[in-house]
Amino acid sequence: MPDTLPDTPVQPSAQARQAQTAVILVNLGSPDAPTAGALRRYLRQFLSDPRVVEIPRWIWWPILYGLVLPLRPARSARKYAAIWQEQGSPLLLNSARQAAGLQAALRRQGCEVRVEAAKRYGRPGLDETLQRLARDGCERILILPGYPQYSATTTASLVDAVADCQRAMRNLPALRWIKDYPDHPLYIQALAASIEEYWTCHGRGERLIMSFHGIPQRSVQLGDPYEAQCRRTAAALARRLGLEDSEYLVTFQSRFGKAQWLQPYTATSVRHLAQEGVGRVDLVCPGFISDCLETLEEIDMEVRQDFLAAGGAQFHYIPCLNARPDWIAAMAELAAQHLAGWPCGAHQGSGIGDQGSGIS
Repeated sequence: MPDTLPDTPVQPSAQARQAQTAVILVNLGSPDAPTAGALRRYLRQFLSDPRVVEIPRWIWWPILYGLVLPLRPARSARKYAAIWQEQGSPLLLNSARQAAGLQAALRRQGCEVRVEAAKRYGRPGLDETLQRLARDGCERILILPGYPQYSATTTASLVDAVADCQRAMRNLPALRWIKDYPDHPLYIQALAASIEEYWTCHGRGERLIMSFHGIPQRSVQLGDPYEAQCRRTAAALARRLGLEDSEYLVTFQSRFGKAQWLQPYTATSVRHLAQEGVGRVDLVCPGFISDCLETLEEIDMEVRQDFLAAGGAQFHYIPCLNARPDWIAAMAELAAQHLAGWPCGAHQGSGIGDQGSGIS
């Protein structure tokens, strides 16, 4: 990929001539294949991000290159192979479906925008997506993170990536960001509907576990709002479902390394519930908008086994929102609120709805 955009004029594509406003739906990412080599490339990029691992480089580099990258890729590849689909990574497939659905939903509202899915790590990368949109003449870009709850480890890293990419651009597009949406009414409504539909089909467990991706406890102590926003999501979802405090539990998963992360840990919690005599638990991952390794392998395979091995009888994983129509509608509303005032009508002559709700 060239370091700078070409100085010679580039003719925009037919799609770009129709849509000079774009939305980029960004999620974390996936390796190109469930192989050790692909995982090594992916983990090198992911774990080299100082937003992800906040350890001085002189301490972290020997660990990363001396221990993690030589040993972890083969183990991670086996985990990815367990969930890999014929068409590819579940996260990439779900993200592509979401982007297509979002573009169609916005167009039904009269907003002629171009929607693309991109990844912070792996491909299609956020940087290459931004450069392609700029070359195609997109003058206004809205970034919609696939992270409902803000963290410096995720959303702020997107800001860093965009800033790095813009250093190579001569004609910068106008940019807007959706910072977070932890209790956006339509997001909560879609989550609640997915759970209620699951309960209608499969019955209801004795306890609903809401498992969020963890971050180091130190990040929260330094001012990261992520834990508070996860609990806001859980509280809003519990209210929507009419749950008492004793009927649900908020936990955190995907711990990496030996430092203290947000607690209670998901795997430990399900084992304790089984040992206390709880026969069935239902588990949902509200912080993940798409099923991926952390939900399909870590939760629906590993945590399931933890619960059953500890004496539990039934473990039910409730899938992520993925491309549910009500979630696509929620994303369209969220995007429309932040596109307000930008020209993105059928002929780029008028802005979509000037009535925003002020969602940050």
